[in-house]
Amino acid sequence: MKILRSNLTFCNFRTKQVDDFTARLLEIHQKMMAVNKKEDIRLGLHRSDYMLDSETNSLLQIELNTISISFPGLGSLVSELHRNLLIQYGKVLGLDSERIPRNWAASQFADALARAWSEYNNDRDGRIVSVVYFRAGYAPNDYPSEAEWRARLLMEQSSAIKCPSISYHLVGTKKIQQELAKPNVLERFLDNEEDIAKLRKSFAGLWSLDNQEIVKSAIEKPELFVLKPQREGGGNNIYGHDLRETLVKLQKEQGESLAAYILMQRIFPKASLTPLVRGGVCFEDLTISELGIFGGYLRNKDRVIMNNPCGYLMRTKVSSSNEGGVATGFAVLDSVYLTDEVKYIPTTHF
Repeated sequence: MKILRSNLTFCNFRTKQVDDFTARLLEIHQKMMAVNKKEDIRLGLHRSDYMLDSETNSLLQIELNTISISFPGLGSLVSELHRNLLIQYGKVLGLDSERIPRNWAASQFADALARAWSEYNNDRDGRIVSVVYFRAGYAPNDYPSEAEWRARLLMEQSSAIKCPSISYHLVGTKKIQQELAKPNVLERFLDNEEDIAKLRKSFAGLWSLDNQEIVKSAIEKPELFVLKPQREGGGNNIYGHDLRETLVKLQKEQGESLAAYILMQRIFPKASLTPLVRGGVCFEDLTISELGIFGGYLRNKDRVIMNNPCGYLMRTKVSSSNEGGVATGFAVLDSVYLTDEVKYIPTTHF
């Protein structure tokens, strides 16, 4: 990818002194570039996350995940749980089980992994590792010693299909998300103007901290922005008073530390009063939801074998919470219920 080659080199120069973790990933990427490592078969299991902005009534992208994609299995099971509950009690509640869309994320991801294995083993004896799937490796805590970094490098040097490869992993960084939102960048990868317009419409505001005007606005009105480091897994973003203090500190330092973050427009979905159950106790609170769309991509050289949506993930959290991770305890798994008009649908979340 042209954007990867140019912008990852740029990011590497600016992040080595301020973000050791991302710098280590970039060092592995550079080593693969130096030996011209070929990755003929590319496998990507993604999840693109969105929130419905109440002001524009548009789904705006939160982020694109390319490593360790969470909850295709449990998300599928929750959808079936809710369908089965409505089969049993739908008449009492006045709800139709068929309006919960089928969620095939688990089987679709399994199919993508199987097809990748099949592509790799077409001319091989099946006695070597063909596909490496990273369930970990996206956070500094996953590398407690140099042994883990050596293992990551060894896997990148192997002939196995990596899901994701180091370059594919780095595509999911916040810095690349910011670069893709710049004018005239999408045009490097897409020819159809209508497709470009649709993609750009889903982008929330994204800025580097080199933009002094935006930084000033964020310090004055921190409630309208989110400060994001180059991290995955939830619990890393900075909001409100902490955002203002961090920006003021970074401005005083006036160093390369500005490159470790991006500023993003804060999205404000409409909140709904929802019954919640925790520890056997039912209570009501205002909640908002985040929609994730799973996708699978498989390519062997220039032949695209798979490029499909694979299901969805719905997460619901109390509106007072800034973070949205399920594993980190901020949100619960949920389901989509399709309606013909906008109305309140009472649901109970566990």
